[in-house]
Amino acid sequence: MCLGVVGRIDEIHGETATAEILGVRRQISIVLVPEAKINDYVMIHAGFAINIMDARDARETEELISEVLKYSR
Repeated sequence: MCLGVVGRIDEIHGETATAEILGVRRQISIVLVPEAKINDYVMIHAGFAINIMDARDARETEELISEVLKYSR
């Protein structure tokens, strides 16, 4: 099974970006979504942003992931 997480892009440096993912900042590749810009929400899998999401869908996805994490501990 594959799992993607939602992140918000804070900085862009060429084909890489810094994204906040559930409160943690990580370096990601945006080579698959070159149109991404600062403050966009993106779905991230294996370190790659794979699509841009609207803010409402991103919040819903973050809430679902947080709920799953809460019960998996």
